[in-house]
Amino acid sequence: MSSDDAYSSFLEQANQDTGGSNVTTQDNTSSTKAVDSEIPPALLKIEQYYTSEADEPFEPVSLQWEGSNIPSENEFADLIGHDSEVSTMSTKEFDPHGQYKDVLQTVEKAGDGKSRIFRVGHGKTRAEYYIVGLDKDTSKVVGMKAKAVES
Repeated sequence: MSSDDAYSSFLEQANQDTGGSNVTTQDNTSSTKAVDSEIPPALLKIEQYYTSEADEPFEPVSLQWEGSNIPSENEFADLIGHDSEVSTMSTKEFDPHGQYKDVLQTVEKAGDGKSRIFRVGHGKTRAEYYIVGLDKDTSKVVGMKAKAVES
């Protein structure tokens, strides 16, 4: 038997199905609800990434909301279906270098001119940032969110 044949045989054995197809992998990314209603067209035009260790794109948010103000931290946690850490932050804390100015302005225009930034924690190293405003005409919380990895 030539060394090529032996090597081919070795590769065939190494690539055989070992019955491990039932193995499941755990997805370490957590996600929350972001859309349950029609998305304002201006939000669909945003093509920007949030810079973290993952560099994830901003995604639209459009959620039905009957309140007359932007939700509080607890109300927002309930709205997105999150049962852990939710906090608010200032624009300066979220965007100290002004690189997300277009995202913030678009969200404010899609809503009533104001916005709030929520940080939704998913363990020690993962988070989602929601920049949202209130569209009183359609009774929705609208905006953008981005996932982040922070170690």
